[in-house]
Amino acid sequence: MRAQTSSAERRTLSVDGVPASYLSAGDGPVLLLLHGTYWSRVWLPVIDRLAAAGLQPVAVDLPGLGRSAGELTLERAAVPALAAWVARFVAALAPASLAGVAGHDIGGAIAQRLLVAEPGLDVPRLALVNSVTYDSWPVPGVARYRDPAVVAATTVEEILAARRTAITTALARSAGEDELRDYLSPWTDMRVARSWMALAGAADSRYTLELLDALRADAHPKLLVWGRDDTFQPIGYAERFAAEIPETTLVAIAAAGHIPMENDPDAVARALAGFFTA
Repeated sequence: MRAQTSSAERRTLSVDGVPASYLSAGDGPVLLLLHGTYWSRVWLPVIDRLAAAGLQPVAVDLPGLGRSAGELTLERAAVPALAAWVARFVAALAPASLAGVAGHDIGGAIAQRLLVAEPGLDVPRLALVNSVTYDSWPVPGVARYRDPAVVAATTVEEILAARRTAITTALARSAGEDELRDYLSPWTDMRVARSWMALAGAADSRYTLELLDALRADAHPKLLVWGRDDTFQPIGYAERFAAEIPETTLVAIAAAGHIPMENDPDAVARALAGFFTA
């Protein structure tokens, strides 16, 4: 088991009249960190390191997920709707300076849309960390929740069991029971479980495929940070993205899985900090 100690503070602000929860540290330019089928906890290992590099990392929980209030529906869980929500979150946060956006997992789909298709937010730099791209998603464990009958029959206990399996695989290392309990804690609330199933049910690769022309025409700096051993989002997709999308650099993290922040936080933070402080 790895103990997580951090100076990161959990804070809240109101978006659309509903409390949004986020982790933050430091006081430099804001680096917005987006999660996907997990929650802000995936960014915890690198938050202090990013703050030490002069950034203010802000890892927000999407509405209805993690520690944020509210509840997602299929409509509100679609990538365009979540990108618009993130733009409103940043407007409420009102940072003096935005260094850029980094997205993990489905959070990477949101980040891609923020870069090239969301007029509510100007993104100067984009980083994707083991993100969905092209037609790489939804993976089978997520796609099954596109079936309304599956959603209607699923209990909290079944969600917890499924997420335990996914997190254990994604960590790509041994994890103690206390750490797993910490990761799983949001899904003990059926409201969050329903929101997560809405996010899974709304997962659709058309939201990344439809951005490709805009991404190929985009000149903003882009960084891919990828765990080489990811079985959910194989590095081949990152290699293709780096070859096809301009101004893109790929940093591969050896001996790391779907959440490389957990396997080599120093390497991930070094890559992100160097990119966003350039």
